Amino acid sequence: MSVTQFWLSFGFGLSTASVLAVAAVGLSLQFGVTNYINFAYGDFMALGAFVSYALNNEILHLDIWVAMIGGSLFMGVVAVILNRLLLSPFARRFSKTFYVLIVTFGLSLIMLNLLSAIWGDNVRFYNMKIERVIKVGPMLLTKNQLIVMALSVVLMLGVHTMLKTTRLGKSMRAMSDNSTLAMTSGIDTKRITTITWFLSGTMAGLAGTVLGITEGNLTPAAGELFLFVIFAAVIVGGVGSIYGAMAGAVIIGLATEVSAAFINPAYKLDTAFVILILTLLFRPNGVLARTGKA
Repeated sequence: MSVTQFWLSFGFGLSTASVLAVAAVGLSLQFGVTNYINFAYGDFMALGAFVSYALNNEILHLDIWVAMIGGSLFMGVVAVILNRLLLSPFARRFSKTFYVLIVTFGLSLIMLNLLSAIWGDNVRFYNMKIERVIKVGPMLLTKNQLIVMALSVVLMLGVHTMLKTTRLGKSMRAMSDNSTLAMTSGIDTKRITTITWFLSGTMAGLAGTVLGITEGNLTPAAGELFLFVIFAAVIVGGVGSIYGAMAGAVIIGLATEVSAAFINPAYKLDTAFVILILTLLFRPNGVLARTGKA
């Protein structure tokens, strides 16, 4: 592998890591507060991406970046509704999270088939200008990739600021550590849970849209295919840790893309699986071992 190939793949890795960070942090926020994994998260991404597609191509013909806002907010509202009507009642009724996980898996299948029924299984494309490649140091990146990277950095800084300095963030961290104690301390846990689901759903929709932008296409199954990589990033960084999710996203994003310069690109996701296994063997708590979930 030449030096040029390395830097090209490194640039792609940064782009992938940016998308992955948005998705992984959204999933970690929801897990930290509710204490169960949402297996429909990939389909949340896909639904947000396709609503952005509809706003961009079919309904209002908005610029993709404006459509992305609409698709993300729509997914945030849908996430709150699904939690209120479906997931929260199951979580209250059954003490074991296993039952809720089964429900989210079933929800994933329903959403996937709903997306296929509405938009079909054909590959779709956002209405965007073809961007020329820009040389950034030794890397070659498009303007859209640079925007996605900047967006991810701003969002990560925003999440950090929220968790550390705002009352909402401190309440979320308290619920993450002990939801029962948080409730007895006067925290409105129902309100915090609702806000968390909105933020998680919004970030899922955002991640799904920027994934479609960076990949250049989208399909109903795109979110589900990307879900394994998200889980790998979350587990490698440390389950339930926001900062672990950020670190895991960088590790997995760079590793998968850089490895594609050494092996057949069709097998680059296997790199994420190898890193996941090694992490579980030698550092099961993740690279950023945590004292609290947030």
